[in-house]
Amino acid sequence: MDETEFMRGRVYGADHDDPGPREGRVYAELSGGPLDGLLLDVTDHGPAEQRHGVGLPTEIGRYGPGGRAVYAPRTAGDRVYTWRGDVP
Repeated sequence: MDETEFMRGRVYGADHDDPGPREGRVYAELSGGPLDGLLLDVTDHGPAEQRHGVGLPTEIGRYGPGGRAVYAPRTAGDRVYTWRGDVP
């Protein structure tokens, strides 16, 4: 199993021992960039986050530890968040 296959179906920020989605939560798929294929729990995201996206801390982006990968919905209400780039 390669790394991409291993990461599919895992939720960003979830416990390593229980990385899958949970019942009653709403998820978006992260597309592209360093977190490609992970699921993002968007259950509690407000209107601004649903429109403009989020900066997710990650050590595997362009800026390493302390950097963030920015993801935003492809279109309003979309359940696929596309990578927009990395920021320090």
